[in-house]
Amino acid sequence: MSEQQLNDFIERYVAMWHEPDATRREALVRSLWAEDAGNYTRRMVARGIDEIIGRVTRAHEEWVASKGFVFRRWGSVDAHNGVVKFFWEMVPRAGGAVESRGLDIFILRDDGRIGSLYQFGEPLPPPAA
Repeated sequence: MSEQQLNDFIERYVAMWHEPDATRREALVRSLWAEDAGNYTRRMVARGIDEIIGRVTRAHEEWVASKGFVFRRWGSVDAHNGVVKFFWEMVPRAGGAVESRGLDIFILRDDGRIGSLYQFGEPLPPPAA
C-alpha cells in the first residue's frame, strides 16, 4: 500500500464515523469493510456488514451527533503486508481536551477492504498540574 493509498484509506475511515447522512455512511461502510468482516473491542464484537453498519451508526449518533465529538488521526499510521496500524483521538468539535485515544489494527483482504479490525484504548496523559 502506497503512502497515498494509506492516507486515502484513513481519510475514508475517519469520514465514515462523521457522515451525517445514513445512506452515505452505509455506502462508506460497505466500501471499506468486507461482507463478513469483524470489528473487535474489549467490550463489543460486531460480525458481518449489518452489525458493523449498526456499530458505526450507534457510535456516530452517540459521540458525533449527540455529544459533538470528532475523531482524528493521532500519532503514526503505517501499513505493510495487509495490516494497517492507525492511532486516533476523539476531541470536542468546538475545541478542548482530548476525551479518548485509541489504536486500530486493520487486517485487510486482498481487495483492500477490512476483514478484521481490532481496537485498543490508549491511556491519556495525566492532566497538567
